[in-house]
Amino acid sequence: MPLQWKIVVDSADPHAQADFWAAALGYSVEDNSALIEQLLGAGAVPAELVTEHHGRHAWRGAAAARHPDDPYDESSGAGLGRRLLFNEVPEPKTGKNRVHLDLHVGAEQRADEVARLEGLGARVVRAVDEPGGSWVIMQDPEGNEFCVA
Repeated sequence: MPLQWKIVVDSADPHAQADFWAAALGYSVEDNSALIEQLLGAGAVPAELVTEHHGRHAWRGAAAARHPDDPYDESSGAGLGRRLLFNEVPEPKTGKNRVHLDLHVGAEQRADEVARLEGLGARVVRAVDEPGGSWVIMQDPEGNEFCVA
């Protein structure tokens, strides 16, 4: 049986990052409000750990985006498949990513996809055209690099 996994990204604003990446990938932002309301009602978590995002309760320091076709835990809203988790950290990003996502759209759709991602808040770093292929290096709204191939 394969291991369950998620990619975790440190971020200054986990909710904005989850919104960006959900829109970029066609994913869904996880809705943890049922679990949060249950835990708040039982006094199991303090209100300081919670915020409101998209009109519902959300964890203040974490947000996630999951593939809409993958299973998820209905009691917590947590995805059980392809998932990106964004955790709030106090320090800013410094240096180059050690891991990045490659978004594959094909050469004929690349320019349109790059423009769409720019509209979501990404920015182009540079275009690469090498004998082994071509792609565009971009940064998400917090400066994390990714490629559009």
